[in-house]
Amino acid sequence: MQTDNYWRRNMYILTFGNFIAGIGFSMVTPFLSLYINTLGQFNNQQISLWSGITFSVTFIVSAIISPFWGKLADRKGRKLMILRASLGMALVIGTMSLVTNIYQLVFLRALQGIFSGYIGNSNTLIATSAPHKHVGKALGTLTTGTVSGSLLGPLVGGVIAQIWGYRIPFLITGCLLLSAFFLCLFFVKENFTPVAKEKQPSLREVMQKLSQPQVVIGMFVTTLIIQTANNSINPIISLYVKQLMHNSGQVALISGIVTAMPGIPSALLSSKFGDLGDRYGTKKVLIAGLILATLIYIPQAAVTHVWQLIILRFFVGISDAALLPQVQTLLAKDSPHEVSGRIFGYNQSFQYIGNCAGPLLGSTISSSFGYGAVFLSTACLEFINLIWVHHVTKQEQG
Repeated sequence: MQTDNYWRRNMYILTFGNFIAGIGFSMVTPFLSLYINTLGQFNNQQISLWSGITFSVTFIVSAIISPFWGKLADRKGRKLMILRASLGMALVIGTMSLVTNIYQLVFLRALQGIFSGYIGNSNTLIATSAPHKHVGKALGTLTTGTVSGSLLGPLVGGVIAQIWGYRIPFLITGCLLLSAFFLCLFFVKENFTPVAKEKQPSLREVMQKLSQPQVVIGMFVTTLIIQTANNSINPIISLYVKQLMHNSGQVALISGIVTAMPGIPSALLSSKFGDLGDRYGTKKVLIAGLILATLIYIPQAAVTHVWQLIILRFFVGISDAALLPQVQTLLAKDSPHEVSGRIFGYNQSFQYIGNCAGPLLGSTISSSFGYGAVFLSTACLEFINLIWVHHVTKQEQG
């Protein structure tokens, strides 16, 4: 067993790493289309097409490859997978600053997906090393790092690109990920007993090892729905803000504020809600978060001023803080250590699928029924998720 100092030190170092990984995945959002435009002669339709491909290919590849890395983590150790992911992403993202055509960029974005797994394996390492009574708080702290990075990534990337050009943000992110690699290499400790390849259970045997497989499978679906809901409004946020501001004013700036607003309470409260889950019941906090999410999306469809939307998006962030950390905690508590890497790998795949499905859903609904319908459909998704979680966790204590 690791000492108290070991798991806490691991938690703080990996939280920093999650922060950098979050930046790495989100920093290109404000300028990727502009960067693509410098790599060839494209019309607007072609830029939109290549932007969509370049954005989505990372998540699609990650969804496919994550279970494999989870399986390898159970056999070789979580620290090794974290080192693989951080070094691989450092080299790949840094190299994106050198591309000369769109095909090279798409290829490197796909490679970034192959080298995914930093966040998932960080969660697994902490979930299997932290004392049982502190698992919720520890995973909540890791989520704080991820959310903070995802929140600041677009801002950091946009500012650096504005000052030094589109290539420098990739180079700086690569250097930061390299620092996360060395911090993990020298300071993260893991007491790990390898599982021989021939003794590693199949998927069917993994499910048989679970004390409550319905809870674990239920959390996979819950993760998918949460991410779909969170990302469904991304394609229409700036358009909705423009409509609320009557096509005048600093639409880009206000859209950035609206987009970033949920990340602020989520970053501040994820660890707190994790602690509440440890003390009063993880299931209770998760259900409370889903109730709030269901209720808070409905009025967003009917706002008449942008400040109303900003306030409501803040409350979305509060509900987010009560969701994914609790899902991860339930997975950690219901998964034996020898298969936890595989379980977190599967869960990450569902998370990536939600990242892709959300924008597609939002675009489809908004084009047919208008912007308000996206928020109402998201509220319906959250309500379905609430019923689903209540059903699959009936036997769960707390």
